[in-house]
Amino acid sequence: MKLFSLALFTALSATSFAKTYPVTGNTVNCRSGPGTSYGVKKSYQKGQSVSISCQTSGTSVSGNNIWDKTSDGCYVADYYIKTGVNGYVTTKCGSTGGGGGSSGSYCKKINTAGVNLVAQWEGFVPSPKPDPIGLPTVGYGHLCQKKNCAEVKYKFPLSQTTAKQLLSDDLPKYTACLAGYLNSKVKLNDNQLAALTSWTFN
Repeated sequence: MKLFSLALFTALSATSFAKTYPVTGNTVNCRSGPGTSYGVKKSYQKGQSVSISCQTSGTSVSGNNIWDKTSDGCYVADYYIKTGVNGYVTTKCGSTGGGGGSSGSYCKKINTAGVNLVAQWEGFVPSPKPDPIGLPTVGYGHLCQKKNCAEVKYKFPLSQTTAKQLLSDDLPKYTACLAGYLNSKVKLNDNQLAALTSWTFN
């Protein structure tokens, strides 16, 4: 835990909070991908503020093909977000912002060493069982959302391999959480990003 706290302090001391932008449309859908064909994950109401972690191109909406990835981990058409400019206001999703394995944007996938780091601290549970405070978990720290972890697509009992695949499925929501607080100017290498993600996951 000392490692995670030190990494968090180092990163936060060099950065500022991400800027938020107001939603201009009524009941604007936030989708699983940058386009109108992707499933709706949640909706925003007019006047609600959202944090943009990164931007990318997608389906054109009223002549604007930019889509904003929010801190909720889903994409909303930039046409409905008042950024004040007709163009990108932050880094493109997937951009590293420079060499050396640095992360210029938190739309970045955590590497294998990072997944292994989180797994090391979580411990392996092959089948659903209550954790020390009574919450049903499985694999490496996956919190069950349905009875008997019915949402998990892997067969029980999990192997360490499938448990790490499940962990890899879970981690993007935590890097998206980081994106809501850290702006695109901060540069973290893969190990620093992994430490922050592990701290957030816990």
